[in-house]
Amino acid sequence: MKKITILLVFLSITLYAQKPKTKRNIPKVRLTGKIIETKSKQPLEYATVVLTHIKNKRVTGGVTDVKGNFDIQIPKGMYAIKIEFIGFKTKSLPNKELTQNVNLGTITLNEDAETLEEVEIIAEKSTVEIRLDKKIYNVGKDMTVKGGNASDVLDNVPSVNVDVAGAVSLRGNENVRILIDGKPSALVGLNGTDALRNLPADAIEKVEVITSPSARYDAEGTAGILNIILRKGKITGFNGSVNLTVGNPDMLRISPNLNFRTKKLNIFSNLGYSYRKGPGNSQSFFTNFESDGTVKDYRNEDRVFDRKNNNYNGSLGLEYYISQNSSITGTYFYRKSKGEDIATNITKNFDINRDLISTENRIENENEDGKDNQFSINYTNNFDGNGKKLIMDFQYGDSKEIEDSPVTINDVLSEQNSQITESKDKLFQIDYILPIGENSQVELGHKTTLQDLYSDFKVRLRQPDGSFVESSSSNAIDFKQNIYAFYAQYGNKINKFSYLLGLRTEITDIDLKVLTTNQFSDKNYTEWFPTVNLGYELNDSDNLTLGYSRRLRRPRHWFLNPFESRSSATNVFRGNPDINPTFTSSFDLGYTTKIRKLTLNSSIYYQYSTDIMQGVSIIEERIINGTPTNVFVRQPVNLSDQSRYGFELTTNYSPAKWAKLSATFNYFKFKTDAFSYVYTAPNGSKITTNLEEVNNSSWFTRFNARITLPAKIQWQTRIMFRGPQETAQSERKGMFVANLSFSKDIFKEKASLVLNASDLFNTRKRETTTYNGDRANPSNIIDGSFQWRERQISLSFTYRFNQKKKRERPQRGNDNGGGGEFGG
Repeated sequence: MKKITILLVFLSITLYAQKPKTKRNIPKVRLTGKIIETKSKQPLEYATVVLTHIKNKRVTGGVTDVKGNFDIQIPKGMYAIKIEFIGFKTKSLPNKELTQNVNLGTITLNEDAETLEEVEIIAEKSTVEIRLDKKIYNVGKDMTVKGGNASDVLDNVPSVNVDVAGAVSLRGNENVRILIDGKPSALVGLNGTDALRNLPADAIEKVEVITSPSARYDAEGTAGILNIILRKGKITGFNGSVNLTVGNPDMLRISPNLNFRTKKLNIFSNLGYSYRKGPGNSQSFFTNFESDGTVKDYRNEDRVFDRKNNNYNGSLGLEYYISQNSSITGTYFYRKSKGEDIATNITKNFDINRDLISTENRIENENEDGKDNQFSINYTNNFDGNGKKLIMDFQYGDSKEIEDSPVTINDVLSEQNSQITESKDKLFQIDYILPIGENSQVELGHKTTLQDLYSDFKVRLRQPDGSFVESSSSNAIDFKQNIYAFYAQYGNKINKFSYLLGLRTEITDIDLKVLTTNQFSDKNYTEWFPTVNLGYELNDSDNLTLGYSRRLRRPRHWFLNPFESRSSATNVFRGNPDINPTFTSSFDLGYTTKIRKLTLNSSIYYQYSTDIMQGVSIIEERIINGTPTNVFVRQPVNLSDQSRYGFELTTNYSPAKWAKLSATFNYFKFKTDAFSYVYTAPNGSKITTNLEEVNNSSWFTRFNARITLPAKIQWQTRIMFRGPQETAQSERKGMFVANLSFSKDIFKEKASLVLNASDLFNTRKRETTTYNGDRANPSNIIDGSFQWRERQISLSFTYRFNQKKKRERPQRGNDNGGGGEFGG
């Protein structure tokens, strides 16, 4: 009821302000004063002063500014006066005859505990916002991410899954584009999965899951886009929060977020330091066969990962409000990381009777120093505030990583490996939105993305005399990728039907030069990407959406670079400079309904991809330590076409105020055509790998339960199971993961304490079986198990000052790429 009253007040104020002037001058007086919170004495911005004329019952009024002050001009007369603010008890003042200017002084408002609880419940129910082309998830209240990082946040979002190595997938597809505040970011850096682990969860406000991107978004990412929106200070004055997290295995994270806001300025910052040990392990058991199918011998590789990482990151932003409807924002981001990763690989070779023949102890000690800088400027002009908008972005970033990786074999320093990678990235983007009439709009835009990357990888091998000589495996590349994009789209709403139609073109220019061999690869192509998004509101609680988009997956520089990894002498990865992009056409039909306390989001989707990129394992015979040895080389190639379709269901149910339940289920089926891959080995021989047709399915499900215990302790449990899956060369077993946390607000809700157990049963492992050659008669079978990190127990303390946990003022300015009701 209070929300309706406030809406009517604002409507009345707007209508009164827009009433045409008449020649008759009506005597007016000024009513001024200040509204503050009783306990903290903090001013309340956007508090409402409601004035009702006693005789004609006309309602007018005004709202307070950033300092809590109000200044209202009204005609003389007798008025009833009420002061309202969401979450506070309404205060009614005695009727007052206003015949001259009056200052009501300082008025205090008290918090309304029942209303605050009501506001919190409403916020829980609106954690998912449905747009034509995306779903927006507010992740702020998910306890299992407190004290965690961005990877933990994404792993809690429906449709999204993060595997044991940190790779992010959307609906089971790992080719997903990750953006920060609507743009590529240095937060992702040269190695996206590592960077996401270094971004604190507390810095994230919401995640947009865009499975049917409109023409405004990059065409990159065949699965769709994940847009991470970072927090900005929305409360006036100086405010912020500090988070301290400790854990086992060793973890320490300090992440203060400080903000200062005035009427014209908003200064915001996200800072962080983290130290973390990341123990992990893997095992690969090789069964090698003769050409007649009999067992030849066996090999077992046990690897133990001992990782230590120190990471410093900080961003500082200044938002200046040029006018009521325009602003300019400058942001600087800096990150420095230092890691020490020790990978111990114990290889044991067995004969046909499984008797031990030899043992090799290989230790790779990788020391890595990384540094990222990024500068960005955003200009947003909302013109008259009626939807017409101009947004301009410029971004420059540079990244540098230096790796030193000596390899010791059986206590003898055998290799000295190093790599230097430098990247310079530039971005310019302009978007213009023009409303046409009341329910339609046109949008035009351009984006230029320039990347210039240099990588120098050196391998020095020990010689019999103890000296080190550079190997032919050394490699240096110069990689340039320039993308020029243009788009236009039109959206309209006719009664309950909405549509958004768009067309995007991207001109891609990729140059790869292998400096060590003087090889040159040049790929240039121009492609068109149409998008269609439709929506129909059946009633207030039911709606349908239908989306179509064409997208692509470009090969990254490490997919193109033909150098080999060196963590194992017999199991390596090598890029492929001849690989081409993958193109995907996607269809998505969604249905959302709300039945009392139950909300259901469901969708059926279909994707058709051509020239899919997938890793294929081949075998090369090499001389290692004087002995002919089979070396397994994994290399990305373009396979044949693939069809994928699936069904997704997400539910939210609140049976009582003390219980919040949610679940998601995703089933998908895919078919990959048969394929023969012919590879030319270094000795000139042709090696053919036949891949059979794959017609398989998989699924994953996630369940969340949040229960309020006595003493207002929040207990949350999250369980996830990912079903088994089969690819062209491998089979992956299912995986079960459970997380558990307890949270308690203390110090009158100014602070929170969270105990979190991630991977409670230590079962987050990827177990696979890989077949090299024909499955019916393979040359070898590899049974593998991989655990990126082990169970993590953490205790997190967050303290907030000069801000409330449940209440924030409306945001103004840049909407990070939102497109109004069309969601563009």
